[in-house]
Amino acid sequence: MENHHKKKVKSWPGLSLRLMGIGMMILAGCANSDGEPATAEPTPKPIPHIAISRGINLGNWLEAPNPGVWGVTIEPWHFTAIREAGFDSVRIPVRFSAHASPQPPYTLDADFMALVDESIQHGLDNGLQVILDFHHYEEMMEAPADHAERFLAIWQQLAARYREAPDALYFELLNEPHGRMAANQWNQLLAKAIAEIRISNPERWIIVGGVDFNHIRSLNALVLPDDERLIATFHFYEPFAFTHQGASWVAGAEEWIDVKWAGIEEEKRAIVTMMDEAMGWSQRYGIPLLLGEFGAIIGADASSRHNWTSFLVGEAQRHGIGWIYWDICGEFRVMDCESGNWDQPLLDALMGYQ
Repeated sequence: MENHHKKKVKSWPGLSLRLMGIGMMILAGCANSDGEPATAEPTPKPIPHIAISRGINLGNWLEAPNPGVWGVTIEPWHFTAIREAGFDSVRIPVRFSAHASPQPPYTLDADFMALVDESIQHGLDNGLQVILDFHHYEEMMEAPADHAERFLAIWQQLAARYREAPDALYFELLNEPHGRMAANQWNQLLAKAIAEIRISNPERWIIVGGVDFNHIRSLNALVLPDDERLIATFHFYEPFAFTHQGASWVAGAEEWIDVKWAGIEEEKRAIVTMMDEAMGWSQRYGIPLLLGEFGAIIGADASSRHNWTSFLVGEAQRHGIGWIYWDICGEFRVMDCESGNWDQPLLDALMGYQ
């Protein structure tokens, strides 16, 4: 998610896990309506712990066509401020596809990669968990088969480059697969990318999301290889008309201006239902979840924005899901990146002080 991307307003998939009583054991001897023994629900699998709890996205910086052209430049002091504010993680979205040769072997630009190296190191030096996120590969969304080889070659270079990095560096395969990237196509490609990374990084945490812009319900179509160091991510911008009201990059968003989130029972229930479904998926497969993006645009009613953020963070924490807010300085910002001043009520909502 970013201020300048081409995300379309769309209907999200209406899939449902239909998990009944996660964690509840079905008594032996129970029978179904035909008198046959009932089949017990699968026992929930243990979910590995991950160190990411409270994070923030460094959006509109390195995933811009060139660093800084979208008005955001992150300096070393920003990482220190992030840590001092109480965050433990940063996600660094990077448009690697704009800085790699279009022809084999698809070599990454040395000067650009030096900037990426510095950014990662600033995060690590401040004691932060750092997610390196492959963001904005729009060409591949339009022609997945044509760009699969290049995508894998870029990950081969990144994996080799950071093979000695500490465990606090995470790899995120691809932000928000969408467009012509169908679920089955993505499942095949992500397996190849994970196998490529494992050659040089056998223990590194790898983060993978589903199609339809990493929508929470796309987890149902996500097929991951048998690998104990995988994290499934999802993004949450529901209700979309509230979080993206007036967004210049979303067609028709001007019609949503002044949409509020009152926090009534129906609104809360919609969020809880989706989070419960996601947690059911996580327990079924024993794969930890990460809420990799969420936020409400700065033009939204401030009280609604703070209340929605507070409720969503509370639900993520209740489910044991780490979160990464979108974003630090863009149109969903929680900081003025020139002055370093935080939006204190929003920061308090994120940190659970509201």
